[in-house]
Amino acid sequence: MTSLIRKLRGSGLLLALVFLGALLAAKLDDVASLHLNGPFVAIDGDTLAAGAERLRLLGLDAPEARQVCQDASGDDWSCGEEARAALEGLSSAASVVCSGSDRDRYERLLVTCRDGALDINAELVRLGLAVASGDYSSQEREARTAEHGLWAGTFERPRDWRIRHGMMDDPAAAEGLMAWLKGLFGG
Repeated sequence: MTSLIRKLRGSGLLLALVFLGALLAAKLDDVASLHLNGPFVAIDGDTLAAGAERLRLLGLDAPEARQVCQDASGDDWSCGEEARAALEGLSSAASVVCSGSDRDRYERLLVTCRDGALDINAELVRLGLAVASGDYSSQEREARTAEHGLWAGTFERPRDWRIRHGMMDDPAAAEGLMAWLKGLFGG
């Protein structure tokens, strides 16, 4: 067995087999993916409800429902409520489909939501109503440059706000890594 592994390692075949195994695992994981149809109810800027099922949007972190930010003139605005309202508007149509296969530590299904060609997760980041924690860094750059939403004034990052207010934090970095890996393998 050891000589077989040495031969495989020497020929680069072992690396190819490991890569193919990871690709197969990603594809098998996609088979178990759940696809839920709208309309959905927005709980906050990055969480939806479909009956008793809770869905957490992948690749972004939106302000908490009670979070307050400051606009360009320094006035308070309810950025958390605005993010929730935007998600509600984007996800309330029957044509919206949210898909995912993994769950976070709160048992929420981790999803990407679409309404036709519109990637709702990306749109929230593009509108400046969420920060990117995964694949949406180009949309965040676009929002920053145009000073949309959060980027028009000052705000505390949602993760930091949750920590400061003693709320349990989502493992956004791990969720972002999972989203990146799935994107890499076509998941």
